[in-house]
Amino acid sequence: MCATILLALLGVWNAAGATIPQQNVEEQNEFFERYWGTEFEWRFDELPTQGTVPEYRVPYSGYIYPDRSGGTVVMMQKYDRAFHGGQFPATAWERWDNSAYDKPTTQRGGLFGMRQTTVMQTPHWHGHCNGWAAAAIRHAEPQNNVTRNGVVFTPADIKGLLAEIYIYNEILHLAYGGYRMNAGLFHAVITNWLGRGGHPIGMDADPGRERWNYPIYGYAISSARRSDREVVVRMNLVSARDTNREYQQSPRYSRTRQFHYVLNLDSEGRIIGGSFYRDSSRIALLWMPLRPKPGREPGNERGNPHLDIDEVLAIWRDSVSDEMRQKWPVIDPPIHDRVLNKDLLTGLIPVQDPYGTAEPEQLADANDLVELPASNDPSESTENALSN
Repeated sequence: MCATILLALLGVWNAAGATIPQQNVEEQNEFFERYWGTEFEWRFDELPTQGTVPEYRVPYSGYIYPDRSGGTVVMMQKYDRAFHGGQFPATAWERWDNSAYDKPTTQRGGLFGMRQTTVMQTPHWHGHCNGWAAAAIRHAEPQNNVTRNGVVFTPADIKGLLAEIYIYNEILHLAYGGYRMNAGLFHAVITNWLGRGGHPIGMDADPGRERWNYPIYGYAISSARRSDREVVVRMNLVSARDTNREYQQSPRYSRTRQFHYVLNLDSEGRIIGGSFYRDSSRIALLWMPLRPKPGREPGNERGNPHLDIDEVLAIWRDSVSDEMRQKWPVIDPPIHDRVLNKDLLTGLIPVQDPYGTAEPEQLADANDLVELPASNDPSESTENALSN
């Protein structure tokens, strides 16, 4: 009874902790073996307490291209002028897609706002945030103008093209469940993919109806043992933030979210489950973007079919240096990047230098990115940082 009361006072959602479903365990093992060629680590003591990417790989802050503001229509018009000879199929598709998911919206109007009317309107949060997040994870920020068929694509234009090819492209679902996401799975995914692998991760930050996606690139944790089978953890997780427009050279805006949870371990110290405390931030999904596929084809069935994926990627390659591409491997790379990356994703790499290429002064220290809590006291409250 006393233990139950204590846990209730601490604000834990589930005293016993939720067990990670076996299907999720098998998925993580299979995904990590496929893309890293090594085993996923479940032992708590073997997982890094912090992880980050080199400074040059901190994801750029990009624009979400709201549907209500036209999405990526401006970039589609440039693409059509360069590749479709005066026809505008990519532009027409984007305009259609911007209004394809209109929903009834009640508004007040008339004298003193007394009259109610219902209009078909796209929700304010519809846009390309997941497209930007995927592009910022998989691609170095474009640096130079690129000309195709007399049309100049600036770095801002190229970032818009990248956001468009990823908006409906397939992803790996790493941890999901919204308010029911398992804290043990959450911890294991972050510390393996970002901590051991040094690879940024996509995050759907809102467990509710809206969807707001951001690229995660750093974390730091502190922990306190409650027993041999339970560990209380605080994690500060840093992600890039979006901007109010697209920039030729993007700023690096960031946000830190605080998580507070208890992990359940088995007799060998492996994570088998966990629960979030009530004062913890919560997110809907952790995901990993995969290689872009052509629109209307498997893996991107809802994507714009009038964009040549190889052409868009070639424009991006011409906008960055080969040196940067060599330092920028990703899982599931396109064929043109596999030669550069083939020796870099063959095994796990040190947390502080994920690709073995950075000079010491280039590395971003996770303690600079995410300030650790001052106390390991599991009863200490943390601020819920989750919002749009």
